[in-house]
Amino acid sequence: MCICVNCLHIKRCQTYSFIEHHHKTIIPKTQKISFIPINTLIQVSIQKKGKVTHLDWDLVECLSFVEKPGSWFFE
Repeated sequence: MCICVNCLHIKRCQTYSFIEHHHKTIIPKTQKISFIPINTLIQVSIQKKGKVTHLDWDLVECLSFVEKPGSWFFE
């Protein structure tokens, strides 16, 4: 699971925007993507079912993480 969902910086984080782009998720842009986190670690899980390959992108480590539960909810 991506730790971004409980991070204070989620709404303007460049790495979160990158991950959401790879999830092909459309998120409302209420703020400019201006925050560049340091020392991030993205885990990509690969699942193959027949001829279909699914990639799941999750941020699992970030030194810029500041806990704020519920930050994923875009108002």
